[in-house]
Amino acid sequence: MSSILESVNKRTQLVGQNRLELLLFKLNGRQRYGINVFKVKEVLQCPPLTALPRLNPFVRGVAHIRGSTISVIDLSAATGGRPIENIQNCFIIISEYNRSVQGFLVSSVERIININWEAIMPPPKGAGRYSYLTAVTEIDGELVEILDVEKILDEISPVKTSISEEMDANLTIDREQHFHIMVIDDSAVARKQIIRALSSLNLQIDTAKDGREALDKLKSIATEMDNVATEIPLIISDIEMPEMDGYTLTAEIRDDPKLKHIKVVLHTSLSGVFNQAMVQKVGANDFIAKFNPDELAAAVNKHLSL
Repeated sequence: MSSILESVNKRTQLVGQNRLELLLFKLNGRQRYGINVFKVKEVLQCPPLTALPRLNPFVRGVAHIRGSTISVIDLSAATGGRPIENIQNCFIIISEYNRSVQGFLVSSVERIININWEAIMPPPKGAGRYSYLTAVTEIDGELVEILDVEKILDEISPVKTSISEEMDANLTIDREQHFHIMVIDDSAVARKQIIRALSSLNLQIDTAKDGREALDKLKSIATEMDNVATEIPLIISDIEMPEMDGYTLTAEIRDDPKLKHIKVVLHTSLSGVFNQAMVQKVGANDFIAKFNPDELAAAVNKHLSL
């Protein structure tokens, strides 16, 4: 376990190379799951949990870790499976999503693997457990499922998606123009959150579920005009996405003469100081941590009011 923790702490050099590292784990049974190492703060043996009244049924309790109280979510139960048993023999993955820290209860933690985003594919279409996936990949001949953590967290503790009255009153964007923007995120929940947050701005919003799909759409528009920014002046893109991540998408946009004038706002649950350096490296115009509707609206207002 100590070697896993050392790897979690050391590895930041893959960002921006369309590569990522996944921490592999299991819930109940043989199925493997993965979580981006950059979202992992710590992995530890499950400590004693304290039950509190009125907790969501998927929250097994709270743990007191290094002076902080952290909710521990049973990932198996939260995705429609049976609750994890014998939790004293299990592990929790301490992670940071959308400006909050939480623990994910898992049965076992395996290892960290290095993989190209092009090998991460959208999940198969269908109902059931696949509705909790954002992507899948193949490791050692077996399917690895990447969970839609934003959907899980939104079902347990929904975030506020409407902008404040004060922010709405201070927006300077010309709402009569109905600006056309593109929202790119592999999580359907995240896409809906962004659309709801920007609803009062009277925008025409197109969506894409990953960087490859977005780039194909933009290049298709580019076949009919020399400056796509006149049609789509702004895109809001997640960073972690199957097939092509947000950093690589931004770099591709900047390298294309017909796309390079599009403003790019990177909007992600990834945390860490490396983000700001990568924003400059790939040529993005802005970086916003998920999810604050006022900050999102302010960024859109800034870039469309210039």
